[in-house]
Amino acid sequence: MATPVKTMKAIRWYPPSFDIRVEDIPVPQIQDGDDAIVKVTVRSDLHVYRGHAGVEKIHTSGHEFIGEVVELGSNYGVHSQGRPELYATLKVGDKVVSPFTVNCGECNVCRLGYTCRCPFGALFGSPALEGGQAQYVRIPKAGGTLFNLSDSKSWSSALSDEAKTKALAGIADSSLLMLADILPTGVFAALQAMNHPKILPALSGRPWPASFFPGDASVTMLPEDRVLTFAIIGLGPVGLCACVSLLDMLSAQPLPFQIVAIDPVESRREKALAVYSKIDEAGKGSGKFVAESIDNAKKTVQDWTGGVGCTAVLEIVGNPSAISLAYDLVRPFGAIISVGVHGEPQMPFTGRQLYNKNVSFDFGRCPARAMFPMAFDLLVKRQDVFGGVGGPDCLVDQIVGPNEAPEIYAALTNRR
Repeated sequence: MATPVKTMKAIRWYPPSFDIRVEDIPVPQIQDGDDAIVKVTVRSDLHVYRGHAGVEKIHTSGHEFIGEVVELGSNYGVHSQGRPELYATLKVGDKVVSPFTVNCGECNVCRLGYTCRCPFGALFGSPALEGGQAQYVRIPKAGGTLFNLSDSKSWSSALSDEAKTKALAGIADSSLLMLADILPTGVFAALQAMNHPKILPALSGRPWPASFFPGDASVTMLPEDRVLTFAIIGLGPVGLCACVSLLDMLSAQPLPFQIVAIDPVESRREKALAVYSKIDEAGKGSGKFVAESIDNAKKTVQDWTGGVGCTAVLEIVGNPSAISLAYDLVRPFGAIISVGVHGEPQMPFTGRQLYNKNVSFDFGRCPARAMFPMAFDLLVKRQDVFGGVGGPDCLVDQIVGPNEAPEIYAALTNRR
């Protein structure tokens, strides 16, 4: 079924920065047999607006969106061996959510789970691929990219099919939209921190390098050596998702932990504390959680660890000051997990600094398509946090129409 209209409203970004316009442009068309056209119902974005990405091309914004399939290319409806299941099962009318990058689902990179670096990939809402802040969007390699919210059988999850179906029926689109980027990225940051080799001594009770091998807990390690201390830098939406995810993972551990969530903006710290208060006791675990300014956080880490530093730091911002703070806060033989989108400036470290602290860095984009099952399970589990709109403990502040985009972009960038 082709789209019934020829033109559509789209939210377009004009270089170099801070210029958003709502315009009429042509509706996208099928260009390849693997394409799908989706009618967008909910969308979100901010990244390119400030001009930090060095982009010089006018394009439609939007790397997070949910919608309904209205047209499919010629490669759908027939099961082809070795191809993603959606090529056989996806139908016009299905409700879908897309990760923020295209991925084929068939290459070596995708098979290993590194879907954000698929060689066929492209970022929605960039010069390479028109985004979802429009009435319609074209999805290349849609059979490997999309998640079918009308039929959960095509993706794995710890939940049963019955539980997934029930959950999908009861979750608002404003909550499901988080699956496109912010929730998988928050889970990705927490997952990397909790599975990093540098925290194995605390988890296993055996010092480095015995922590890599089976064995009994070491008699040389004291109880205080096994306390996990984390910092999360940046309390925007992804930072809040990282907080919730890390708390969920730590609540399943028998070990004591302490988390300092950091942001210079007071309203964001208040939001983090409100979100934490909303989580039930089972989701909080038995550890400490505080939200503090930069200076207060430095003092807290100093007091908590006797000046040693954090076991791991999750850096969610993506700028030199944030990554420098992460380095200052992390302990020797600690780990820094950076999922913030870094721009042109060079990293503010010398080789000697890195050598002197034995610090490990994990940088880069979240493989959202691969993270979807974990993110969806957390979304279902934590609807107390993710399900609302407009409250002091909600991640979604408001939902507006596309004509309000210029005003809302300006409000967001000025933290209003």
